[in-house]
Amino acid sequence: MLGSRLEAAREQAFVGREEEIALFKAALYGGGCNVLYVHGPGGIGKSALLRRFAHEATLAGRPVTTLDGRTLEPSPTAFATAFATAFATAFATHAQPAPGHPDPILLIDNFERIQALESWLRERFLPHLPLTALVAIAARNPPDIRWQADPGWTTALTILPLHDLPPTDAQALLDSCAVPPDLRDPLLTFAGGHPLALLLGAAVAIKDGHASTRWTPHHNVVATLLDQLVGELPTPAHQHALEICAHAHLTTETLLRAALPHDAPHLFRWLRHLPFIESSPHGLLPHDLVRELLDTDLRWRDPDGYTTMHNRIYTHLADTIRTTTDTDVLPAVASLLYLHRNHHTPTHHHHQEGHQEGQFQEDTLHPHDLGTLLRLATTAEGPASARTAAHWAAHHPEAFRLYRRTETGELVAFSTWLRLTEPDDHHLTADPIVAAAWTHARATTPLRAGEHLAISRLWVLPQHRDTSPVLDLIQSRIIGNCLRAERMAWSYIAIRRPNRAWTEHLQRYGMRTIPAQPRLDNTPYTLFVHDWRAVPAHTWLDRMNRLLLGRTTDTPDPTTSDLAVLSQTEFTEAVRKALRQLPRPGALATSPLARTRLIADQAPQDPGTALSDLLRQAIDDLREDPRSAKLHRALSITFLHGTPTQELAAEQLGLPFTTYRRHLTTGIERICTDLWHRELHGADVPAHQST
Repeated sequence: MLGSRLEAAREQAFVGREEEIALFKAALYGGGCNVLYVHGPGGIGKSALLRRFAHEATLAGRPVTTLDGRTLEPSPTAFATAFATAFATAFATHAQPAPGHPDPILLIDNFERIQALESWLRERFLPHLPLTALVAIAARNPPDIRWQADPGWTTALTILPLHDLPPTDAQALLDSCAVPPDLRDPLLTFAGGHPLALLLGAAVAIKDGHASTRWTPHHNVVATLLDQLVGELPTPAHQHALEICAHAHLTTETLLRAALPHDAPHLFRWLRHLPFIESSPHGLLPHDLVRELLDTDLRWRDPDGYTTMHNRIYTHLADTIRTTTDTDVLPAVASLLYLHRNHHTPTHHHHQEGHQEGQFQEDTLHPHDLGTLLRLATTAEGPASARTAAHWAAHHPEAFRLYRRTETGELVAFSTWLRLTEPDDHHLTADPIVAAAWTHARATTPLRAGEHLAISRLWVLPQHRDTSPVLDLIQSRIIGNCLRAERMAWSYIAIRRPNRAWTEHLQRYGMRTIPAQPRLDNTPYTLFVHDWRAVPAHTWLDRMNRLLLGRTTDTPDPTTSDLAVLSQTEFTEAVRKALRQLPRPGALATSPLARTRLIADQAPQDPGTALSDLLRQAIDDLREDPRSAKLHRALSITFLHGTPTQELAAEQLGLPFTTYRRHLTTGIERICTDLWHRELHGADVPAHQST
């Protein structure tokens, strides 16, 4: 019969689930529970497992009664009637049950369709079954907490959450489908260990004569899987909330509110109860396959909507990094970097390779750590490098971050973030890397008043130098330091003999190398440098976001162009010249001031117009202070009213020429001082708070 042929094919395709089958067999032969509750997302293999349970029960001579929630009305009467009918059918087709096993096995599939009966089933129906009865329930949703809260069900119930197949079983499933070797890697990359995705992807890929190692699922495959895994959603708002959850690394109610302002509390509560959503200490995260399908579908279906959603999440995470506490910086940066997961970088590959999060923890330096730290430095980079670590541990212990294996506390790496405001001969002699950084900074664009530079070093045991969660933690700390720094001019990252992948990765993210290569133990170190005055944090983030969305950064963009970094002398001379050019806005567009932070902080507009407005406002602001009123009058008549000569300006003000000149000179100096303060500190910081 056809049914037998179908069952044989399903049996051949079934792989894995040994632990679940062993628990069922134990219960089948009287050594286990009475009820097994299997739950997991759609397509994870619940129905296949129940069919295997039925096969094992048949082999044991137990009649099997099967109910499907898709065909039942969610009422006690309908359920009881269906059970009685199926029960009678099971015994009719199994006329000679094994001696000692008169009771059938009850299998309830797709229970989420009749989830409303859960309380009735637990309180009324199941307790009236014989003691030798065995029931297996399969549902997308986990059981109600009241099962576990009831002492009566403690030993009678076993809960089996069903997860993806492990790699060996996933390979075995592809074996059963006769998938060619060259198609396996792309299929596993797409589907992971999700059985339905593997089977559907394999069927499509095998039939595709052009499929290769670069195979990706067609949108029809994506749509089919979404229908199976997610199904119909209540409203467009619920759809959008789920898409946000799929795109973000971890979704909190705060993040959801930032990306979807309306009704975030309700939608967050809805998300956390979905069968393919898991809760973690830091927020909600969807099943990997559901995440990938939703993100791929939205990006294909609504590119503009995808970009809008992404930008809101990106902006929220960037703001969180700048404002959160130091202890929460790492998860915040990790969430931002997770948005780069589809861009191949030296780090973050481990997310796709099965490494567990939380393997390593960050710590600060304590006095008792020094011996272990120096031994690690010697092993990682040699005695000369260890001596520099000892030097900085003595002078700046707060600059150190240590990285330990969570289970054992073993130190595997450490890093430093040196915040330096001026060169010190003692430090320059002790550390050639710091000396090279200061030489570069002073020869290029020196630090201005109140600015500092930062130098990052990392010491990592050899076995963790390539793709490792430890490097992710160190990278997250460096990025967090850069984005949270105030008045940082330069940042330097020193890496011992970086490989090509690391070099390309850092250059892609705006870090360039300097010619000098200082040496320790005769080994060269490459310094990757970034000028945060020329490309401030917000501009750097915008460039990274453009890369993330697949937009080239080769096309000039006035909102993300490098800024001019002027010394105070250069800045003052540029202000004086710009004041003289006020009547000619076209000339102001070529002023060095048009490329400074002073203008970049203004609302998007023509740089020449923005500079003209800024200078006019600076002059006008002097009128608010009675002590500066005379300065305002001298500046206004000279630069705003187009008076042809200074002599005529003095005459119109009714002042002696020397008095007018004194007012004008003082006024210009005041404008230069005020604007320099804004260039260094921003428009929102009053002068008295800048020191």
